[in-house]
Amino acid sequence: MTTPSAPSYEEIAEAVLDTASRPLPEDVAAAARRTLFNVLAVALGAAESLQVIRLAAALAGSGIPAAPGVRGTASPADAALLTGFAGHLDDFDDTHLVTVIHPGASVLGAAWAAGWTADASGSDLLAAFALGCEVQLRLGLAVSPEHYDRGWHITGTCGVVGAAVTAALLGALDRGRISAALRLASLQTLGHREAFGTEVKPYHAGKAAAGGLLAAAEAARGRFTADAAAVLPDIGGLLRALAPGDRSPGRLLGGFGTRWELTDNTFKPYPCGIVAHPGIDAAVRAHERGVAAADVVRIRYRCHPLVPELMGRLDPRTGLQARFSAVHGVAAGLVRGTGGLAEFSDAAVADPALAGLRARVELCPEPRMPRDSAVLEIHTAGGGTVESVVEHARGSLLRPLTDEELIAKAEALAPGRAEPIWDAVTHLTRDDGPRTIQALLEESRRKAAAR
Repeated sequence: MTTPSAPSYEEIAEAVLDTASRPLPEDVAAAARRTLFNVLAVALGAAESLQVIRLAAALAGSGIPAAPGVRGTASPADAALLTGFAGHLDDFDDTHLVTVIHPGASVLGAAWAAGWTADASGSDLLAAFALGCEVQLRLGLAVSPEHYDRGWHITGTCGVVGAAVTAALLGALDRGRISAALRLASLQTLGHREAFGTEVKPYHAGKAAAGGLLAAAEAARGRFTADAAAVLPDIGGLLRALAPGDRSPGRLLGGFGTRWELTDNTFKPYPCGIVAHPGIDAAVRAHERGVAAADVVRIRYRCHPLVPELMGRLDPRTGLQARFSAVHGVAAGLVRGTGGLAEFSDAAVADPALAGLRARVELCPEPRMPRDSAVLEIHTAGGGTVESVVEHARGSLLRPLTDEELIAKAEALAPGRAEPIWDAVTHLTRDDGPRTIQALLEESRRKAAAR
């Protein structure tokens, strides 16, 4: 059954091709470069993690380089999977705050794998990356907030469609084949929020990357396209599946190519769920004011209701679980004065100082508290109370990370590589710039070695 208000896949493909035929507006190009730079640095930072090494060994085979910074090779689909997994493993990637989608990881995976055989320029690569992000964000808007509230991991369910857009554009597919790729991707949505705090969560992003790549490849061959068209004549079927009660099909193409959701993408200063960032900021401020954890009797953490819903683990046992523990983030910020990868490691979780303080933090959700705000009421052994207030968290729309802060974050993840990678990403649209992500990394490696 066709939903009249839902656009056809052919209309979406036409909008994508039309937009891709024009240069990206400069603010969009800047947002795309920042998103690509950030998620590439995050993937490189995860390349030597036990989780990535273990998955790389399982996926090893002949083909292309397995993922950024990873030794060995894999099939294109498995390389897309591993790259998307690495980009989302540490929960340090980009976030579109309205939908809570992390668009960069799945699209990076698709671009990594599709770029090897693509006859595309650096400008084409950046446009394909930007449009892959944009389409999944608009799909997310069309099914939000119901889809996420029902327990779906929206990065996985919407990411596969965005990855298909990126792979299809890099493969120079025409309107008919792009619409076929979108249909095939729509039949591969996956991911539940129950996986948060486990390795399955980044696996969702990886599977989205691989699914999008395979959808474009099969569409290019003309396989399964007739059956997919019969099942999904327009995108209304997908929208009904993702959000049965409340959806907004007009968000998919309204203002497409002129108003970009990608420009509202944000970047994390801490490797954990973004709703906990205001509390970490407040704890770091308290640390800087000289509040000692040993003097703390109790902390009332006044926060948005999403904090206990998404970050409510009170006694994490692993670093991955700690990424969904708001009380751990506050403990780390107050004890150590920071919240980097080391603060969300297995060792940090086992640190007696952090464990002891976690038990003294009480989550106090307030419906009127903005999502990017928090108040810590810190009660001390001497009977006093210290209040630490954050109106807008670092990395939020009203307090975004600067280019310099983004480069510093990347330098901590990939020492010696941040500035060269930034330069290479900046040069993507030049005639003599890199044409693939692999070439971009090789250019940055040469520059780093020359320094």
